[in-house]
Amino acid sequence: MDWMKIMAALLLVTMIVVLWPNAKRMLAESRKAEAGEWMSVVLPLVAVAGFVVLLIMMV
Repeated sequence: MDWMKIMAALLLVTMIVVLWPNAKRMLAESRKAEAGEWMSVVLPLVAVAGFVVLLIMMV
């Protein structure tokens, strides 16, 4: 390994260590999703995936 890869790995580990407490706090303070809210996430994702498949099949 050269020193660039080692420094990149150290930077990545440092970033995870620094951001972990805030991410943990945000997850603890966020509200839980209800059953109807999941459909409003899944529907656009399925629509976009279907559109991408349509575009691929047209090529």
